[in-house]
Amino acid sequence: MAGEERNPNARRNVSVNYSMRRVRMNPKTWASVLLSVFVILCLPGGSIADGFDDSQIKHIVYPEWFDENPFSDLSEELDTARSGGKQGLMVLFTTEGCSYCHLFVRKSLGDPALASRVQQHFESAGLEIFDDTEMTDPRGVSIPIKEFAVREGAEFAPTLLFYDLDGERILKVVGYQSPDRFRAILDYLSGQHYRTQSLREYFARRAEAEEERTERIVVGLREDPLFGKPPYVLDRSATPAKRPLLVIFEKADSPECENFHTEVLARDEVRDVLTQFEVMRFDAADDKTSLVGPDGGMATPASWFVQTEFTRVPALMFFNEEGVAVLQTDALVLQQRMMNSLNYVLERAYERGWSYQRFARSQAIARQQTEQKGR
Repeated sequence: MAGEERNPNARRNVSVNYSMRRVRMNPKTWASVLLSVFVILCLPGGSIADGFDDSQIKHIVYPEWFDENPFSDLSEELDTARSGGKQGLMVLFTTEGCSYCHLFVRKSLGDPALASRVQQHFESAGLEIFDDTEMTDPRGVSIPIKEFAVREGAEFAPTLLFYDLDGERILKVVGYQSPDRFRAILDYLSGQHYRTQSLREYFARRAEAEEERTERIVVGLREDPLFGKPPYVLDRSATPAKRPLLVIFEKADSPECENFHTEVLARDEVRDVLTQFEVMRFDAADDKTSLVGPDGGMATPASWFVQTEFTRVPALMFFNEEGVAVLQTDALVLQQRMMNSLNYVLERAYERGWSYQRFARSQAIARQQTEQKGR
């Protein structure tokens, strides 16, 4: 559910692409990494509109300026971009009913200035993650849309993919992108910074410059009795645990983390299900605390956060009882998405080869059927 977010099942039968290892760096390099972690945590987050309810089932309507290509030929879209002197192609993966997709289309793509910038630099196309229709990918290869989604790691909705004129993917971002964050992403792309640095590095430099201009008042992390206490020995490599594990990365003065506590973790429904998990919360900038990860590797919270390639907080990592990472995201997560994530892990839907989004879709259909019966 990123920043750039990894798909839990595309390349392995069960696990996300994760392993913990001890990070060995000289002091100068490590100081640079820690600075990068700190400034990354000051990046534009996923703030949302008041009253947004992620349990609502929404009809997705793409903007009028999206290309209408009934044959979903992305190579043709790139030809159009090339002839129009544009930079490439933006593909928005959504799924019908997705409230986060609806919000992104309405708030970010609905912003006239942002819409103008996208149209200036990219041709744009929208695709449904579960569509069986045959399409043509940016390289001219015929493939069903849903297989293209899996291949490109677009199994969370919404997912944005950007391609250059040669059909090379230059960026993938997963989850709801607020107008401010989407504006920064467009800055990264239009300035062609992807040629020399990752989105994470670009955001870090932007945040570092902002830090020099802004005086910040740092408050501590919010405590919760659900969170496990030290020593942090999470090793499950030799002996399976009795419960799955949820690891939460936060930062001390993040409005997004505060919102996650008040709007998600404070909900009785969420807390009841979380009793079936071992829950560990770490400060993503903490380079002092030692921990043993689920696979037995040694790290600090900061070095672990660096390995994940998350670009914002709160960020969530789910592990099964055997210590295998089965889901991870730094996308915006509110109550319904949190409940879906927890139940996806508890029901071990990943063992059926299901992506998170497929599981979430099944839950939405079940809720809709229940509501219809109650009318």
